[in-house]
Amino acid sequence: MPRLPRIDGQTLVRAMERDGFEVARVKGSHFILQKIFADGEQVTVPVPVHGARIIKVGTLAGILRKAHISREKLMTLL
Repeated sequence: MPRLPRIDGQTLVRAMERDGFEVARVKGSHFILQKIFADGEQVTVPVPVHGARIIKVGTLAGILRKAHISREKLMTLL
């Protein structure tokens, strides 16, 4: 299993948009992304975008878990 990349919030938002997520709204420095899966499940994931600041590993892992994106899939989306 590959290690998680060290990326900033804006890069993660672009990668998630390639996976089908849409920016529902922006509240402060957090982008709220949403996606509706084929089985009807709707997932809402907040992503912190604090300039060029790198997202902490635990935060990134939690975002990916909630978004149903594997580490391998994230690497292909980047």
